[in-house]
Amino acid sequence: FAVAGTVFNIVGPKILGKATTELFNGLVAKIGGSGGIDFTKITQILLFTLSLYVCSAIFSFIQGFIMTGISNDVTYSLRRDISGKINRLPLKYYESRTTGEILSRVTNDVDTLQKSITQLITSVTTLIGVFIMMLSINVWMTLAAVLILPLSMGIIGTVMKRSQKFFRNQQRYLGEVNGQIEEI
Repeated sequence: FAVAGTVFNIVGPKILGKATTELFNGLVAKIGGSGGIDFTKITQILLFTLSLYVCSAIFSFIQGFIMTGISNDVTYSLRRDISGKINRLPLKYYESRTTGEILSRVTNDVDTLQKSITQLITSVTTLIGVFIMMLSINVWMTLAAVLILPLSMGIIGTVMKRSQKFFRNQQRYLGEVNGQIEEI
């Protein structure tokens, strides 16, 4: 459902481009005095595009519904496993941290993972679909975009390496604040 919803969403702009082309050709013909704008054909193209977007929305809704169930099952399993791990931790660990801090770290990490599962599937499908559409539109522009990707990935990797410590600190501070709130 994620693939189908994404594919319909990606194909839509290409079909919409046909309506723009038809409008442009009709305008050129009207200016040249050899014809006019074919609003019937444009309406058909737009209705077809609308149906693609409606199908995309339906598939995306079904995918979201299914992934919510899967994510909830994964989250339940993780929380059950985490509960088992918490029960096996030595008492020394709990004495050095507040209850709220421990609970906050566990729930924040599991919630982040739950959101990431659905986003990963949709993002990969979108990436593949957009690449195929780019190839179908213009191979040379696609090649230029692909050649720029390694540079972009290098920059993103550098930023992520430097920001990772800040993210860890943020999660630690969030745990401490939530722990303090829970204790009070």
